[in-house]
Amino acid sequence: MLLSVRDLAVRFRTEDGIVHAVNGVSFDVERGETVGIVGESGCGKSATSLAILRLLPQTGVEVSADRIDLEGRDLLTATKGEMRALRGRDVAMVFQDPMTSLNPVLTIGRQLRETIAAHGAAAYGDTRATAIELLQRVGIPEPETALRRYPHQLSGGMRQRVMIAMALALKPKLLIADEPTTALDVTIQAQVLDLIRRLTRESNTAVVLITHDLGLVASMARRVIVMYAGMVAETGATEDLFDKPAHPYTLGLLNSLPRLDGSREAELVPIEGSPPDQLALAPGCPFAPRCARRIERCLRETPGLTQVEGRGLGHAVACFNPLAAGLA
Repeated sequence: MLLSVRDLAVRFRTEDGIVHAVNGVSFDVERGETVGIVGESGCGKSATSLAILRLLPQTGVEVSADRIDLEGRDLLTATKGEMRALRGRDVAMVFQDPMTSLNPVLTIGRQLRETIAAHGAAAYGDTRATAIELLQRVGIPEPETALRRYPHQLSGGMRQRVMIAMALALKPKLLIADEPTTALDVTIQAQVLDLIRRLTRESNTAVVLITHDLGLVASMARRVIVMYAGMVAETGATEDLFDKPAHPYTLGLLNSLPRLDGSREAELVPIEGSPPDQLALAPGCPFAPRCARRIERCLRETPGLTQVEGRGLGHAVACFNPLAAGLA
């Protein structure tokens, strides 16, 4: 097992109260595997990834977990120096917005070369050739010229390619890609995804792909984790989860997607209601107020993940009244 997360919780202290952003999330990632984490905005996807890498602010934030292990190393007890050495070398991250993730006053070459040199892969003076090779691999034309440019002189797609080059410079064991195609047009999205798929396959890098785009997950991920209100609502193999969803929320997400193959009616079916206020979570299942299948128990108790009978191995759902295979 490459990454193992158990009972992760994240709390943000605000003037209005404590935001329960992540509530008991658990999952594993195998070597070389691509796992998708999906859910609507505010469900805790990004907070989960930032907590794993310990990139959340130290003030006003409380992170707890039974364990967060990377190849048997406990990231919760690692020192600041150990985490700095681990980030980039063993675990890398591609953030949502490359414009704000790249330093606007440093050239692309300076930032890329410092990433390589920071982990002792080479002395800074010897990193130029490696930086040019990385930019070539991610498809940036005239890489020698690109090294001298600043982030604002590149398009959004080119900046994202630079972020991918920086993330994969040291061939990490795990790549966390947080909405890597945000604000990119459809053609550039496809190119960026193909790039991530090809480069991670070459280095056998595992990927945690965080997105709200189910279509993106269907094309990239081997397994899917569906999050709602900071909890894991359902998880399973991608094909199994798309063909036979067990959680009403997962079915709602799928029904809200446009389909062009004629398998569903053209009219989209929205999920009624709004996500819960995570400043004051009510007892019971957080999806219960929006769920047509809720029973009395749903309003009193919070369901845990349980294996779904008749579905693929590892298909689990947090629901007291899951969908039958024929209803999905």
